[in-house]
Amino acid sequence: MAWELILWLFAFVSIIALIGLSAYQLICLSDLEFDYINPYDSSSRINAVVIPEFMVQGILCILFLLTWHWFPFCIMAPITYYHVKLYSRKKHLIDVTEIFRLLNGEKKYRLIKLSFYCSIFIIVIYRLVTTAVLLLIEEDDGTLQSGIF
Repeated sequence: MAWELILWLFAFVSIIALIGLSAYQLICLSDLEFDYINPYDSSSRINAVVIPEFMVQGILCILFLLTWHWFPFCIMAPITYYHVKLYSRKKHLIDVTEIFRLLNGEKKYRLIKLSFYCSIFIIVIYRLVTTAVLLLIEEDDGTLQSGIF
């Protein structure tokens, strides 16, 4: 049962990282829209965090599959498939020359991903708390039965 608590702690940290990376990309696109930064800086900042975001999300999805947590896996599998499809078609990076033409679509895509990660965050928090409480209850039952206190 302790391994499950470690799994949910890892998922908690991973989802926070994914939320942070998505918010960072959305902020970069908003700064570009309001002309605070130039297109080259914006695209290079976003492109620098795309691959780590894909990797963290893929590792988390595979981890849910390997530990037989079907509900989180089934929720995360479509976006993992979409990330793999974008990466295999070489469309995962933002092009500097076409960033203004694709700005509204990219902002909507990042906003949808951010809301998706926030909804998964709620599920992960719930599972983390329930796992921790069940682990504490089992630990308390063990100490009462052994007659230590």
